[in-house]
Amino acid sequence: MNTEIKNKRKNFICQIINNDFNENKNLSFCTRFPPEPNGHLHIGHAKSICLNFELAYLYKGQCNLRFDDTNPLKENIKYINSIKYDINWLGYKWCGNIRYSSEYFSQLYQYAQELIKQGLAYVDQLTKEQIREYRGTLNTPGKNSPYRNRTIEENMELFKKMKKGELSEGEACLRAKIDMKSDFIVMRDPVLYRIIFTEHHQTQKKWCIYPMYDFAHCLSDSIEGITHSLCTLEFQDNKSLYNWILKHTSVTHYPKQYEFSRLNLEFSILSKRKIKKLIDKKIIDGWNDPRIPTLSGLRRKGYTPSSIKNFCQKIGVTRQNNLIEFSMLEHCIRKELNETAIRTMAVLEPIKIFLYNLNKNHKEKFIVPNHPNHPEMGTHEIIFTNTLYIERSDFKEKYDKKYKRLKLGEKIRLRYAYIIRAEKIEKDQYNNIINIICYCDLNTLGKKPKNNKNPSVIHWISEKNTLPVEFRLYNQLFNIKNPEQQKNFLSYINSDSLTKRYGFIEKTIGEKIQQKINDNNLKLFFQFERIGYFCIDCIDSKKDYLVFNRTVSLRDTWNVKKIKIKNITNN
Repeated sequence: MNTEIKNKRKNFICQIINNDFNENKNLSFCTRFPPEPNGHLHIGHAKSICLNFELAYLYKGQCNLRFDDTNPLKENIKYINSIKYDINWLGYKWCGNIRYSSEYFSQLYQYAQELIKQGLAYVDQLTKEQIREYRGTLNTPGKNSPYRNRTIEENMELFKKMKKGELSEGEACLRAKIDMKSDFIVMRDPVLYRIIFTEHHQTQKKWCIYPMYDFAHCLSDSIEGITHSLCTLEFQDNKSLYNWILKHTSVTHYPKQYEFSRLNLEFSILSKRKIKKLIDKKIIDGWNDPRIPTLSGLRRKGYTPSSIKNFCQKIGVTRQNNLIEFSMLEHCIRKELNETAIRTMAVLEPIKIFLYNLNKNHKEKFIVPNHPNHPEMGTHEIIFTNTLYIERSDFKEKYDKKYKRLKLGEKIRLRYAYIIRAEKIEKDQYNNIINIICYCDLNTLGKKPKNNKNPSVIHWISEKNTLPVEFRLYNQLFNIKNPEQQKNFLSYINSDSLTKRYGFIEKTIGEKIQQKINDNNLKLFFQFERIGYFCIDCIDSKKDYLVFNRTVSLRDTWNVKKIKIKNITNN
């Protein structure tokens, strides 16, 4: 093993791998990413993807993509396609063809028969409820099934009947014969096979018995020659079963399982089962809703592959369960967009400004930078006329000494343009302000005021340079930091998780987007000045109606100098 590998990535898994290479210099390093195709990938999966694929690159090995597709009741080809897309989107390429546990069903069936022939597995005919009852609890040992002592011949015959479809669903299952008094509940005669009369997305109707995840996973790892099987801490107890199955079957390759902490993110749900409940109850729009941290949701919100990989690198790999600040994830995308996003102006809640000392034909064109620090990103043109729009929040009718934006009798500078002074307002019959009448000082373009006191700056858009659009402002979906730990997590939904605004963007910018709206690879990120970072919503946007999602606000709340991580191990 070369010095470069020894010096890189000093997390505990790398230290284990380094030791393995020291013991076997010819080790052919191989890992895998093994998702179950029963939902979309989320930010927690991204951590595992980055770990497995980056290690394969670092140690000049390979990383397989294998779908652990052992439950046709919950799986779907659309999930397979979305998972493939997400991995490619992150920039990773799996080794060779995609693999499926279902490819190995014939071999797994043979291994199950080996266990029966050794007296280490039996066909049980207890109901699901009875199996759960017989299993015991953490404080009480389990008790043996009355079917546990069937002969090898009986078990072989019944298992063949299961395979042929001669027994009904729930009538029988195959269980390992281990120890019903084990301290590890997972070792109390776990179920290895069950009957499911549902067509499988890969094998169609060839099988009606399906291996349990724990049985298929370790044997699939062995068949593929996986050297390091990396999983999260909730599978720590399952390692005993993982090793037991490998030990008692005729496999010739023995992978090693190592566990690391799963990703727990503030204000977020990562359980696919709970995300599906949010979808079924129509609390969110689907797996790609920007309020949930699925990769499709984050992508739609405006997160980039590099920002997600940077986030995964920052949180690192440990064996301690932690609750990661959401602001840390936001920091990663904000830092990137600060360098790459085009600057432009938008008004989310418009109020009209009328500059009375300019005639109605007054029109000026200003060339402004797309990014103040990157001239190579070019420029665009904005129009200045006598009627403008500003943000409603940028004007206050009543005097407030602390208010630093436009107010009656006070001056303000318009971004890239002149200083104006508000002199009076016009209201409708409901007492709503509809016009702010202002004086425009035409001697202040690019100049300091005579009193040398610079007023505050606000953004604006000319009435003749507007394109109406929809803005979607996203906040946290939950109003508590750790909803995953709440059984009634639906009680903590934030009713203000999505706010819609209907305002304007610069027409010159909007028209360029409209020309490309049917481009599936459209990637346009903007900093709407003084508001936040936004991206075009390619799903709901149409050529004649654009929708923008706020990716993140301008303000960074994460402490870059000190990572704040809350330990939740004992919570």
